[in-house]
Amino acid sequence: MVRLESVSFAFKRSQILKNVNIQVERGVRLVLLGPSGCGKTTLLRLIAGFNAPDTGSIFINEKLVSSNGEVIVPPEKRGIGFVFQDLALWPHMTVYGNLEFCLKSKNLSKIQRKEQIHQMMEITDLVGLEKRKPYELSGGQQQRVALARALIGKPELVLMDEPLSSLDWDLRERLAQKICKLQEQLGFTMIYVTHDKEEMRQIATKVLILKAGTVQIFKDRYLL
Repeated sequence: MVRLESVSFAFKRSQILKNVNIQVERGVRLVLLGPSGCGKTTLLRLIAGFNAPDTGSIFINEKLVSSNGEVIVPPEKRGIGFVFQDLALWPHMTVYGNLEFCLKSKNLSKIQRKEQIHQMMEITDLVGLEKRKPYELSGGQQQRVALARALIGKPELVLMDEPLSSLDWDLRERLAQKICKLQEQLGFTMIYVTHDKEEMRQIATKVLILKAGTVQIFKDRYLL
């Protein structure tokens, strides 16, 4: 599904990632774990295509998407859903509008868009909130909108950058369970960034531990 070969990346003369080699199989819930500054978010951004590795190559579904400083396939062409740490919801749009915007580039009728949005709102427990704007929602509701927006296009790969970090523990636990159920139900591959070991235990089927930009551990969670 996703393969990184000898990937390195530096920013302002600071080496962020060093010779990363991993392969993520289809259907895995991979958690990237490590302290702040270890390169977790940078790795996610490279897979998404927001940056290109200085050296090395990235493949998605065996297709070369980035290599040696060049983004070959742009983010919008990679079939990826992304949940940002700050959620990045469009504040001037309603919940419905946030979801519909993600379908505008697809060749769908208005009725087809409406059906897909309603289906996604049902599985993310957002029915009844269609006309609300982000500032009118609770933190947990905003998180579910961000998740629904990432999934509405039916991506094969979903990237999540500490999406629950701003929530209290009880809500984080419930939403982590929801994310796992959705992943199992929809069958997408997930790469999830956190620095919280308990969150990792809840979510991961496989774990990648980074330290100072290098891979320390990459194995199935039950083997840790």
